[in-house]
Amino acid sequence: MWERGWRDEVWSQLSRPWDLIVIGGGITGAGILREATRAGLRTLLVEGHDFASGTSSRSAKMVHGGLRYLKNGEIRLTLESVRERERLLREGRGLIGSVGQLMVSFREDKMPVWVFGVGLIVYDLLALKWGHRRYSAEGLRELCPPLTDQGLVGGYRYFDGQVDDARLVLRLIRESVRGGGTALNYAFVEGLLRQASGPINGVVLRDMASETNGRIIEVHAPVVISATGAWADDLRAEVGGRRRLRKLRGSHLIFSSTRLPLSRTVTMMHPQDARPVFAFPWEGVVLAGTTDVDHRPQMETDPAIQPAEVEYIMASLDRTFPDLGLTAKDVQGAFSGIRSVVDTGKADPSKESREHVLWEEEGLLTVTGGKLTTFRLMAHSALRAVRARLPGQPSFDPRRRVLDPPPPERCLGSDLDAALCMRLAGRYGTDAPALITAARAGELLPIDSCMALWAELRWAARAEGVVHLDDLLLRRVRLGLIAPQGGVQWLDRIRSIVQPELGWDDARWDREASEYTSLWKRCYSLAG
Repeated sequence: MWERGWRDEVWSQLSRPWDLIVIGGGITGAGILREATRAGLRTLLVEGHDFASGTSSRSAKMVHGGLRYLKNGEIRLTLESVRERERLLREGRGLIGSVGQLMVSFREDKMPVWVFGVGLIVYDLLALKWGHRRYSAEGLRELCPPLTDQGLVGGYRYFDGQVDDARLVLRLIRESVRGGGTALNYAFVEGLLRQASGPINGVVLRDMASETNGRIIEVHAPVVISATGAWADDLRAEVGGRRRLRKLRGSHLIFSSTRLPLSRTVTMMHPQDARPVFAFPWEGVVLAGTTDVDHRPQMETDPAIQPAEVEYIMASLDRTFPDLGLTAKDVQGAFSGIRSVVDTGKADPSKESREHVLWEEEGLLTVTGGKLTTFRLMAHSALRAVRARLPGQPSFDPRRRVLDPPPPERCLGSDLDAALCMRLAGRYGTDAPALITAARAGELLPIDSCMALWAELRWAARAEGVVHLDDLLLRRVRLGLIAPQGGVQWLDRIRSIVQPELGWDDARWDREASEYTSLWKRCYSLAG
């Protein structure tokens, strides 16, 4: 699936009739494609850039219930989130895992430690499981030695989930395509189509992957759903919708695990505004964030962290881990994402609701807001809203698994480490055996100190719809985030593996490598 030449094959079939067109290849669009395909609908998903290239590859990597939403009184959202978290933990083994969290409290914090305890009681009751425990300052430091003892009064341990967000999107889309759906990246919606005096009934697509950007086609369907996240207002403007979204930027800093040695997540209240800031291990590195600020610049696929955000995150780390002596020079990389919330004009952006919303305008249904953990609920909500306009008015079964069962881990090879088998089965699902079969000598080994394998690069280049080098290194295999210098130092070895699979000539490779290096420096490092 998605081997070389697949895009031309898909483009040749776009003129056929469709039941549903989904615009947006992030987690929300992927969830809608999944549920619609299961219902037997001829569904086309189109994405103007790469799958998961927007917010869905730049999240906080957490599958969580939204403990902080309790503070805003969003009980229903928290209830839905913790139930979906438990479901994803059961069904996404190897891709989605439980991770220990330490919530620490200092003497000068505006919120006393007992308030956390009350919140965690409600949190656990909503999840129907008891998973938190209170610790003294000494107990916390035994669990996390880098913590300071200056002003530390205690805290709590609890559990949430963690995920590779981009791999979750890819697995959902690939399982949908295997089940009969169609998905196309680098297919930009240039405009909406409508009947003479009726609702929207299609889109105009431009191929952004061709050398000339020359292919344009009209594609028709009785229902069009926009799942474009922070870009939703741009599409809504075509049907006269007024702008209703507030675009918020969330940024993270990336550290090596040797400079910030954490074995579990540490949640701390920022001394400036009492917002929760997290530092947590992920894929062999440690991430710290996130910020929550209004994104004023023009919308872009690859936003960059701003100096004030760096200072904000570093201030929280310096207060919590002062003995480590962390400075901006220790930052290995950074990334930023833009999320959308309904703009109600609140002075504090963190107090805007994270509930998802549906707007139907001139036949175009927009679904936006929400959070990664609740993507399945958002998909069902959107599909129910347009059910009357879908052929046969299909039903959507909420009891079905979110992800297909992966292959038994023992079938991946008796000579492979059990943890590695679980990782591959979770990240690649039924593709995992083919990935291992495709590996050549020495490729089932980690890339230097990273958790990713050389074989994952070969498989992604061969069968995962890679159009540009940043698709491969930032989203398929996350070297752009987990490797020093974004993996640029390994480009020669990477080239020897992936260039033949991609079918690129030397000029194309040189151009892609130059553009990736420039992109990483500009948007994923502090040098930019």
